[in-house]
Amino acid sequence: SERGKQLYKRRSQTIERSFADAKELHGLRYARYRGLAKVREQCLLIAVAQNIKKMALLLSKRGKGFVIRLIYQI
Repeated sequence: SERGKQLYKRRSQTIERSFADAKELHGLRYARYRGLAKVREQCLLIAVAQNIKKMALLLSKRGKGFVIRLIYQI
């Protein structure tokens, strides 16, 4: 359907981009450690790093005043 094509196109720009960035920018192409627990930890840390980058980008777009208000709320 036309709606399905639009959703699939959007997915390739958002979700698939996240995996591509993890592989290219954060070294997720190869596991650095051995064992399921250590590889899982590596993946989680990379996901945390990506989320922090995403949050920083959103906060920088909102402006300095928003960040200051956010800090004082905490």
